Amino acid sequence: MPHTALSPLLSWPAAVEFVGWGVAASYGNPFTEQRDLLRGTALVDLSHRGVIAVTGPDRLTWLDSLLSQELRSLKPGDSTEALLLDPQGHIEHAMRIMDDGVTTWLLVDEDRAPSLTKWLDRMRFMKQVEVTDVSETIATFGVFGSEAASVALEVVALAPQGAALVWADPWNHVSAGGWQYADSAEHPAGQWNYREVLVSRERVPALMPLMKASNVAPAGLIALDAVRIAAWRPRITNEGDATALPHETDWLRSAVHLNKGCYRGQETMAKVHNLGHPPRRLVFLTLDGSDAVLPEPGTPVFFGENEVGRITSSGRHYEEGAVALAVVKRSVAPDAELVVHVDSVEVAAAQIVIVPTDAGRVANVPRLPRLGKVTRPL
Repeated sequence: MPHTALSPLLSWPAAVEFVGWGVAASYGNPFTEQRDLLRGTALVDLSHRGVIAVTGPDRLTWLDSLLSQELRSLKPGDSTEALLLDPQGHIEHAMRIMDDGVTTWLLVDEDRAPSLTKWLDRMRFMKQVEVTDVSETIATFGVFGSEAASVALEVVALAPQGAALVWADPWNHVSAGGWQYADSAEHPAGQWNYREVLVSRERVPALMPLMKASNVAPAGLIALDAVRIAAWRPRITNEGDATALPHETDWLRSAVHLNKGCYRGQETMAKVHNLGHPPRRLVFLTLDGSDAVLPEPGTPVFFGENEVGRITSSGRHYEEGAVALAVVKRSVAPDAELVVHVDSVEVAAAQIVIVPTDAGRVANVPRLPRLGKVTRPL
């Protein structure tokens, strides 16, 4: 089961619990919390999320054979992310991954650690690996940059091999072997310097006086989600469903290596990328007139009278106002005037294209580099 005990940070003034998860949704002012996060003077409590430890000499080659990312050459201190796909190429799990030379750490969303641990344990066969769900003893905290909040966290961070366990999000560039579908010359993730730090749950109470001494504030999940949406950053809990393909959310840019060896779902991955098109595509929406209520994830998106997609994430950004991510049919025109219904009110939703309508079918198409080094698919 996921760890849902109340976090010590809920004792911070004005903390409001994210119901059912034991961490704060906000500390009274999500707009200020967003600014503080991006300045590096706030941290976000993610202790409701899961952590899996994989040990043994075969751990990296074994994980490489199962997941979408190239992991054989992962060095101590490196960070990456990977997807576990089903045989048809649909996303089953997403993992934020780092290695310390002895253990490979898999950071996963909310309640996903037990099912992923069980699946990985069944796949060990004769490999020298051990898989352990350590969510009950290890907590995760999110932070941006290397300012005061990061310094405070690293004082209490786990460091089993002498270096703090800090995962650096690769979303701010196209990873080696990856591919970006977004046409934007200035991708909003270009300045995304988000990191996650592992802390023993026993040390979490010691973090609070460090925060106060360093003028570091806490930020809630609402603030983190708003800045994530503005960076077009997919999250499996929101943008994933039973039929989600990595291509639909532009996740090939950071979680997929197109030139690595075989893994489950690779055939579909290659076919859609090289010969076909993803059936749906992720868009960024700015919402007009929704000051009172935001559309919940799952809210239908309409073009005229036709339902063409669904909201996956929504929030209020301190600069851009009411915003959302949505997955819509590939056939929806980029200039289509979309609407969502919020409390029986039609709300106009202006779309910014993330995954274009012609994404995929790249075999024999010259690749123009975008936002970092990429390699061509086979």
